[in-house]
Amino acid sequence: MGNQPELSGPDLQQGIAATDVKEGQPVLGHAAGEAVLLTRVDGTCHAIGAVCSHYSGPLAEGLVVDGTVRCPWHHACFSLKTGAMLRTPALNDLPCWRVEELGGKVFVRGKVDRPASTPRKPKRAPESVGIVGAGAAGQVVAETLRREGYEGPITMFDPVGSEPVDRPNLSKDYLAGNAQPEWIPLRGEDWHGEHHVEMVRSDVAALDARTRRLTMRDGTARDFDAIVLATGAEPIRLPLEGKGPPVLYLRTLADSDAIIKAATGGATRVVVLGASFIGLEVAASLRARNLEVHVAAPEARPLERVMGVELGDFIRSLHEEKGVVFHLGRLAKSLDAGHVVLDDGSRVAADFVVAGVGVRPRVQLAEAAGLRTDKGVVVDERLMTSVPNVYAAGDIARWPDPHTGANIRVEHWVLAERHGQTVARNILGAAERFDGVPFFWSAHYDAIINYVGHAERWDRTVVEGSPADRDCLVRYVAGDKELAVASIFRDRENLEAELKMEREVSF
Repeated sequence: MGNQPELSGPDLQQGIAATDVKEGQPVLGHAAGEAVLLTRVDGTCHAIGAVCSHYSGPLAEGLVVDGTVRCPWHHACFSLKTGAMLRTPALNDLPCWRVEELGGKVFVRGKVDRPASTPRKPKRAPESVGIVGAGAAGQVVAETLRREGYEGPITMFDPVGSEPVDRPNLSKDYLAGNAQPEWIPLRGEDWHGEHHVEMVRSDVAALDARTRRLTMRDGTARDFDAIVLATGAEPIRLPLEGKGPPVLYLRTLADSDAIIKAATGGATRVVVLGASFIGLEVAASLRARNLEVHVAAPEARPLERVMGVELGDFIRSLHEEKGVVFHLGRLAKSLDAGHVVLDDGSRVAADFVVAGVGVRPRVQLAEAAGLRTDKGVVVDERLMTSVPNVYAAGDIARWPDPHTGANIRVEHWVLAERHGQTVARNILGAAERFDGVPFFWSAHYDAIINYVGHAERWDRTVVEGSPADRDCLVRYVAGDKELAVASIFRDRENLEAELKMEREVSF
């Protein structure tokens, strides 16, 4: 996904001095016209592709630790020895190259003609696995089952009627018109068939958790040895009265396409309801299409609850510099011809409206099945629900977070995928505790914010650098514990903060 960077560094086919390849310090070069990352791990040199398979992030600028490299952009992780993808959001392995050390030099010879990773034999292999939901979590469950060597039947149930897509892009570059449509599917049309994953385009009407039976709307039923609930979340719908501009929501590819159609069909003015990440990313994307954008939201400062005062003020000023008009402390009351009516009686002209006021987890299936729920589906540290062999992953899962000591539910794309990895391995008998650190990124014009950790509340923030200069790190601290870190173009420090949080975990 994305463009290949220009080649830089030495031609590794011609060789470099062995003394230039030091333990744990990557060397960026190229071979046969491709960027290559050369490293020494446990005394032996290895070479893999230098470009992340997610968004083409520069791995040479990432973090090398414990025989792996982490992408600086979105924190995917790869093996330095094999190029195998170890952690999402990347889904593909990297090419691996043959390396020789001769006469005091290191040479990269050619690509290794073998898979970057060899599937392991599962400890346990259920007769069948059913996955309800084909979003990030559900797709990665299926992929990881196959990566881990599971050969049994996998069935995915999804009524949407489209392949799993890269949802974060729907409010960012795709909506702004800067991303190619072919970037959006997580996999090509043939992936499920090639990997023998059955895709059933039907809504699941009922779950019998005890017998692990799924019943469809048409009354047909299927039994499974293991079931994964990955039903995700749905936008909160606003009860706006009156006849006025159409109100659109953003969750699916079809939703994003509907907004694009409205934005390119002669509209000049849009009102965004909600100063959430989705709402503000939509505002930025529609400004890129030269629409007049107004944002109405009840809070006094955008994103203050998540990002704090400093970044909240910066984000507001950034959007205002780009022409966005805020109506803060205001709620939409009703619609009339060509306008949104706010709760103070003011009227804002709009050709259409985009509502981004949050989402609700889709827990109806779990609740009806008698699973334990608490504003989400409650799972244990292995992401299993209150019924054995029924798991939950992604936006619906509320799990015991070892970093904060609380049961949390987080609506982050990368986290949903990492839930999927852990669930799949546990279905196969790994008994793996989920200890992933939540991570997300948000794009606002030329400012990309990376956020790692989870802080629902904090005592103080520690700000290093300046948001206005696009160079800052904000630490969210409670007592003496650092709960989360947000950064703008301090990618390496964001990775280091993630690593620190991981290493503080003890079960």
